[in-house]
Amino acid sequence: MKSSLNLMAISLLLISIISCKQESDKGEKDTSSKNTVSENYNISILLDLSDRISLEKNPNPTMEYFQRDLGYIKSVSEAFTQHLKSKRIRQIDDKMQLFFNPEPLDPEINTTAKNLRIVMDKNNASKNLLNSINTNYTAQTSKIYNSAIKDNHFIGSDIWNFFDTKVKDQCIKNEYRNILIVLTDGYMYHENTVIAEGNRTTYITPEFVRKNKLNTKDWNKKLHEQDYGFIKIGESLPNLEILVLGINPGKNNPYEEKVLKAYWTKWFTEMKVNRFEIKNADLPSNMDQIIKNFILNKS
Repeated sequence: MKSSLNLMAISLLLISIISCKQESDKGEKDTSSKNTVSENYNISILLDLSDRISLEKNPNPTMEYFQRDLGYIKSVSEAFTQHLKSKRIRQIDDKMQLFFNPEPLDPEINTTAKNLRIVMDKNNASKNLLNSINTNYTAQTSKIYNSAIKDNHFIGSDIWNFFDTKVKDQCIKNEYRNILIVLTDGYMYHENTVIAEGNRTTYITPEFVRKNKLNTKDWNKKLHEQDYGFIKIGESLPNLEILVLGINPGKNNPYEEKVLKAYWTKWFTEMKVNRFEIKNADLPSNMDQIIKNFILNKS
């Protein structure tokens, strides 16, 4: 009888050990899956090809604004490739693409943009392809800017409409870390999307700031008490991280930079954007580490 009880106790102990190991293995698999998903990047770049890049209207002797954009894009592509090279081939499942809204009239620009949609996975990842991304991205985006400047017909950038109608479908993928880089001077306007709802609008321009007397020391009080800001889009974007680069306020209003950043901050907060940063126009060498830290580090 005693022997039978001992055998039964041993059997129960073995069952318990096996069961615990299975739970442990399951937990490890779940953790591994979550880690893999968080390491899959989906990076989008939204270009503002308005007259902010015009060499005639907005010249800058230190470095033209389109050249700064190219430097920022170079840092983004370098961060993307650095991320890819940190993974094993079988783990690679990452994307990077470039957008503008509306599409330029030049079909060559649109073709170039399509060529800049990179989809990397274990089936096409190779050392040669990884090493070619940075050079290719810099050369191809340079073509886009040069063509837009040469054409000298700036149709504006409809950023509000892009967020309202396209960002969810084009910039957010399930089971990816979704990052959107917006290159803009912080102003927003397009003739096809001019909407006002009270003091909420789809645009902000230097003229709008002056007209509504947001160029005084009481701008912040007025913005909050009278509810100035961008009209909230219909979607919440909790699965998106946004880095805005190139804020370039007018030189005649010392408060304009704060007004622009307050507009964007209020807009992103109301959209429940997961994480965002808004940075001024600066030399690419000064922005390089900021860009890479945002992309490669989640905090």
